[in-house]
Amino acid sequence: MAQILAPSVQCQLKSSRNPTTATPLTSKMWNSLMVKQNKRGGTAVKTSAKFRVVALNSTVNRVEDLLNLDTKQFTDKIIAEYIWIGGSGIDLRSKSRTISKPVEHPSELPKWNYDGSSTGQAPGEDSEVILYPQAIFKDPFRGGNNILVICDTYTPQGEPIPTNKRHRAAQIFGNQKVIDEVPWYGIEQEYTLLQPDVNWPLGWPVGAYPGPQGPYYCGAGAEKSFGRDISDAHYKACLYAGINISGTNGEVMPGQWEFQVGPSVGIEAGDHVWAARYLLERITEQAGVVLTLDPKPIQGDWNGAGCHTNYSTKSMREAGGFGVIKKAILNLSLRHKEHISAYGEGNERRLTGRHETADINTFSWGVANRGCSIRVGRETEQQGKGYLEDRRPASNMDPYIVTALLAETTLLWEPTLEAEALAAQKLALKV
Repeated sequence: MAQILAPSVQCQLKSSRNPTTATPLTSKMWNSLMVKQNKRGGTAVKTSAKFRVVALNSTVNRVEDLLNLDTKQFTDKIIAEYIWIGGSGIDLRSKSRTISKPVEHPSELPKWNYDGSSTGQAPGEDSEVILYPQAIFKDPFRGGNNILVICDTYTPQGEPIPTNKRHRAAQIFGNQKVIDEVPWYGIEQEYTLLQPDVNWPLGWPVGAYPGPQGPYYCGAGAEKSFGRDISDAHYKACLYAGINISGTNGEVMPGQWEFQVGPSVGIEAGDHVWAARYLLERITEQAGVVLTLDPKPIQGDWNGAGCHTNYSTKSMREAGGFGVIKKAILNLSLRHKEHISAYGEGNERRLTGRHETADINTFSWGVANRGCSIRVGRETEQQGKGYLEDRRPASNMDPYIVTALLAETTLLWEPTLEAEALAAQKLALKV
């Protein structure tokens, strides 16, 4: 492990099976898990530390046994964890229900509802919001046939509520022109781990700073890598769940990590990123570490957190695709403001023109240039086909919005010839 994390109660209890390791347990934990000592005549009955450890281990073992129960041999019923996006557009909510038998497709699951007034998505006098199951993943926490269910949200009349961005994305990805181009996405989700209570990155001295950036990116060692066990646990959980995770790495700022999802086609990209985010929230919850997707969690000479989105179409991946990529870049330049407004809250704190970003107000592109809005890989240039990387999205972007907007701008939206000519001249692009 790269460092000793601040573990949750559950993690600490697991380490206490050997009586000699029980001393780190806090008095608060003892009080919550043990019967208070009886008092006789005002004098507490003395109980040995050894007895307390045995009693605690017995309690923990029973809880762990129940958590690890495989119910398949006793019942066909499964647990489905319904997951949806809350009122902020970035917070994830979930609740569980029993399903009579294992399922293989979201259409086999019932719709459900929740109190939208408690998530900022409905008024108290008409608070019911309906959950429509849309994607299923295996549940790495409960195991067995239990599942995680990605849902989107509707009024009782069947209208998508304002925070339901998946509905609009599904419409765009359902357009035949988009379907024919088989849009691929590779999404690089950066995130930052924080110490609980102090809102300061994991591994940093509280109220102080580590050494400057340089050794941390993809680094190894206790003084360079903070939170590797969380990243690895998340990686395996995603693979178990069936999420199309393609890699992970430590990022430039210490305490910051990245995972990649893809290549994924169409609406699947958003489903998989949201499911991966949910797993990360649950894993950090268990570890007692705070997860933030803030695009600039620490001000100053530190990298921000983005969600770079790699994108290609069938035409881009075929011979002559570099010309198609350049045409897509032209369109993206003409809708720069629309994209920036949809690419995440607080992104202006990150897109400053420093720390491997382009200035938020200026559109640019380049080959192998990480200081541009759009980067084209050196291999794409050499082969004359491939993909582009949109480096503008913030770490807290909604993948449904970003993926759908890229498809809409490059495949469905057509600029005027005059605007296209001016943009080509400005960007020195020959399509």
